[in-house]
Amino acid sequence: MSLEDVVAQVRGYGCNVVEITGGEPLLQKEVYPLMQRLLDEGYTVMLETGGHRSIAQVPAGVVRVMDVKCPGSGEAHRNDWSNMEHLTSRDEVKFVIKDREDYDFAREVAATHGLAGRVAAVLFSPVHGILDPRLLASWILEDRLEVRMQLQVHKYIWDPQTRGV
Repeated sequence: MSLEDVVAQVRGYGCNVVEITGGEPLLQKEVYPLMQRLLDEGYTVMLETGGHRSIAQVPAGVVRVMDVKCPGSGEAHRNDWSNMEHLTSRDEVKFVIKDREDYDFAREVAATHGLAGRVAAVLFSPVHGILDPRLLASWILEDRLEVRMQLQVHKYIWDPQTRGV
C-alpha cells in the first residue's frame, strides 16, 4: 500500500486522531513520512513504541507513547535509555508491571528521570491475569506516586489471546 493509499484510507475514517501501533512501528522506515504527512494534514498523530528503537527522528508534533520494558518482560535489557532525553511534555511513558520487582523498577525509572514533571502521563498497567489491579493500585496509593493506572482494556473487550486489536 502506498503512502497516498494509507492517507486516503485514514481520511475515509472521518476522525482526526491517528494512532500508529502494532508490533514496533519504528522498524518500518515508511512510518516517518507517514507521520509527517498526517501531521501536515492536521491530524493528531500518536505513536505507540516499544522503547527499544530511537525516537529521535520521530517528527515534532507526534505524541509518543513509549513503553519502558520492566524486568518481568524479559526485555528490559533492550530499553534505549537515550530516548528519555527526547521526551516532551505531550508524550506518555508506559510500564506494564508483572510483580513487585517490576513496580519497584518502574517507580525508580520514573523518579530517576523525573517523568511526572516531564511528560503528559506516566502509565502503570498490571499484566492482565497475572498482577491483581487492586494490588498495583494499593502500591501506587501507598507510595503516593504521580502516575495514572490503566488496565489493558483490549484484554477485557476481546479475548486476552486475541492479536491485532
